[in-house]
Amino acid sequence: MSELSKRRLKSWIRLLGVTRSVEAELREFLRLKHDTTLPRFDVMAALWRRRDGLTMSELSRMLLVSNGNATAVVDRLEKDGFVRRRPSETDRRTVYVALTDEGLRAFEGMADQHEMEVDRLLSDLSDEDLEALTAIFRKFGKRDAR
Repeated sequence: MSELSKRRLKSWIRLLGVTRSVEAELREFLRLKHDTTLPRFDVMAALWRRRDGLTMSELSRMLLVSNGNATAVVDRLEKDGFVRRRPSETDRRTVYVALTDEGLRAFEGMADQHEMEVDRLLSDLSDEDLEALTAIFRKFGKRDAR
């Protein structure tokens, strides 16, 4: 292995460690402050971005989870009154899911506090640091386009 190869591996391990650490803190924040889970928050965020609703398959793809995992989270959110299901008018096998008004209000309250928590967790990063990270991440985006 080359020295550069070893440095890349170390960087990957650090990136993974930071990601896992921040994610763990966000999970705990959501649990303690909002009595919810990160998967529930992620589903609500996806539905907030697509107010007209998503099919269960679209939702699963967006979140990179199985249909079964998405269904379990949606079941609980529906039970709590935060989402509603609507069958497709053209394909009876397709079901759309969307936030209810209550779900929209709940998510927007959580999202504001979530943003503040992410800001706190990443507060050691300067504007220049963020610009450098953005440039680095863009390189990966260009790789995906190849």
